[in-house]
Amino acid sequence: MELKKIKDLTDQVKQNIQQVIVGKEDTIDQLLVALISSGHVLLEDVPGTGKTLLAKSLAQSLSCSCKRIQFTPDLLPSDITGINFYNQKIGEFEFRPGPIFSNIILADEINRATPRTQSSLLECMEEQQTTIDGETHVLEKPFLVIATQNPLESQGTFPLPEAQLDRFLLKLNLGYPSKEEGIAILKRFKEKNPIHELLPIASKEDIVEAQRLYSKVYVSDDMLSYMMEIIEKTRNHEHIELGVSPRGSQALLKAVQVYALLKGRDYVIPDDVKAMVKPVLAHRLILAHTMRLRENQAHLLLDEIVDQVAVPAEELTVK
Repeated sequence: MELKKIKDLTDQVKQNIQQVIVGKEDTIDQLLVALISSGHVLLEDVPGTGKTLLAKSLAQSLSCSCKRIQFTPDLLPSDITGINFYNQKIGEFEFRPGPIFSNIILADEINRATPRTQSSLLECMEEQQTTIDGETHVLEKPFLVIATQNPLESQGTFPLPEAQLDRFLLKLNLGYPSKEEGIAILKRFKEKNPIHELLPIASKEDIVEAQRLYSKVYVSDDMLSYMMEIIEKTRNHEHIELGVSPRGSQALLKAVQVYALLKGRDYVIPDDVKAMVKPVLAHRLILAHTMRLRENQAHLLLDEIVDQVAVPAEELTVK
């Protein structure tokens, strides 16, 4: 597979998903960015906005397995990863895999589970493997976790710690549809759910190959400097207590490389960086105490930082 074929592949997947999902083109693009760069997504939005439907549409478009885990306070780590149980018929312990052994995982309302259960995802998300009773089990590729949380309810929830937030490549919001999109949704779902007729148009092998090749997208030294200037400003901003970590800078690089491919280029330009700064970096910032209660404050601060950083000339970004 050549780099230009990844663009054709993702276009086909996006068109297939849009047979079910109305609008949300940017969100679908960002979801594909996470998938191809082997990252994970945190979807924060109110119930009923299509988070589960989006995950299932993506899985069916790729002929991938998809499992949904409903996170609750009594959920145990073994309910996610699986257990070794004693089989009396053969007189031996056998491994019974949990729902984490799937290509696409929808971790619904992840902030309702206890920190112990939340942390059981850490090794899976970072290493694409899980260790149970001292034995390591490798997860199948591709592997994508789409975790959701409701921003409006705080009773009975356990906010994700910074270490786990940092494991998510992107944090996205679906948002409500416009009036026109709402009418289109009613018409599309009036008689039946179109997801039942959605056919796969790409294989798991296609995605694994794309995951292997995307890193060949060219990133000039000027673009690397541009990204690092933005990140450095998050570390020295008066309203930001803790800026972006080195893991965050690597995440931004991966995201902009894949985003460039989705736009049909084999090199990164400043617009790619601007498009991915907020979904990649906003949830990694720890704001000063006076800023934490303001809605979307991290996005506003990143907009301010991006405006302050000089954009490299386009001829310097092309190989």
